[in-house]
Amino acid sequence: MPMPSTLSSEIMHVDLRAPVPTDEHWRNLVTQISTDVAAPLSAALERVNALAATGRIDRQGLRALRAEIEDARRVGIIGQQLTRVAGGRVRMQPERVNLTQTLRDTLLQRGREATSRAIEISQSLGPAHVIVDPTLLYGLIQSLIDWLLARTREHLEFRLDLDPSTHRARLSCRFRHPADHEDPAYPADPDTMSWRLVAQIATTLGLTLDRRLGLRESRVVIGFPRTVNEQVEGLSAVELDAGFSATVHNSKPLAGMHLLIVASRRDVRSAVREALRHMGLVVDFVPTVEEAEHFCGAALPNAIVYEAILDGRRLAKLRESLVAEVPQFVFIEIAEEGRGVQFAGQGEPGPTRVFRETIVESLPSALFFELSGS
Repeated sequence: MPMPSTLSSEIMHVDLRAPVPTDEHWRNLVTQISTDVAAPLSAALERVNALAATGRIDRQGLRALRAEIEDARRVGIIGQQLTRVAGGRVRMQPERVNLTQTLRDTLLQRGREATSRAIEISQSLGPAHVIVDPTLLYGLIQSLIDWLLARTREHLEFRLDLDPSTHRARLSCRFRHPADHEDPAYPADPDTMSWRLVAQIATTLGLTLDRRLGLRESRVVIGFPRTVNEQVEGLSAVELDAGFSATVHNSKPLAGMHLLIVASRRDVRSAVREALRHMGLVVDFVPTVEEAEHFCGAALPNAIVYEAILDGRRLAKLRESLVAEVPQFVFIEIAEEGRGVQFAGQGEPGPTRVFRETIVESLPSALFFELSGS
């Protein structure tokens, strides 16, 4: 069902084109992080105390406990990302990026999560190429979707086109939501940690960010000043954008991407943690393929790394279903015998493999190879 073309007359217009981090900004941010971490952890502690007193917890309580811990962890991760981006610790390498394909791939990845929340996503994505750091762009889109899914009810619309007056790429996100008094559970404060990260990344990338909050319908528009069009076709990224240094690089090119590790043995999990410790990834561990199925039923990670000893019919079925949904979905196997990395297509059939003996040295290279183009 198409969305109305007009916004409510009760609109707050927020221009976030160039926020300057001040001492007050950082104080407010620290306060918000502390509050947002403490609230779910306090609720989780109450459940743990009840469990200690009674020795019992039902399935619903266990799900709630897990959700509260996940909420606190998510805030901590966003806080790390914010300080890294705002503190100038990201060195950008701008490239020509197919913005249309990037959006399509990300929306496909997040589709299950939207479905689980009964949110219908529509998209009208025209062709657009932009000059931007691809890692930060990925983080921007993921954070924006996090914010939108938390606030949307029923329908979310993405539109990508070129502004007719400037010929610059323009991403518009329009979403429906209840009025504050109609749903007590609806998050009243729009300036969540996810939104703060969106605003900070947009500022770092030199994008324009416009948010209009209505009574029952709101909109976010992101403008991309460095858009490749016919007038500048053929110029290099450096010629297009002298504002970025061509010699610097992103020290964490996969930062913010989400991995699911399926490993039953503690020593393997420890080696994987050590391998990924400095990569800025969001990592979840499950011990069985069954739990991996449940995990992917709610939201898809960017890649699954699994122990070869867990391979079998059930994992093959999971792999088949995910690849059918996301053709370029990445699986990496931790094999028992060998050293280094064996990339898919190099002689042996099957996915890219790293070997247990050299996980720490080999897994980062394998992930970079498989995910850097995704």
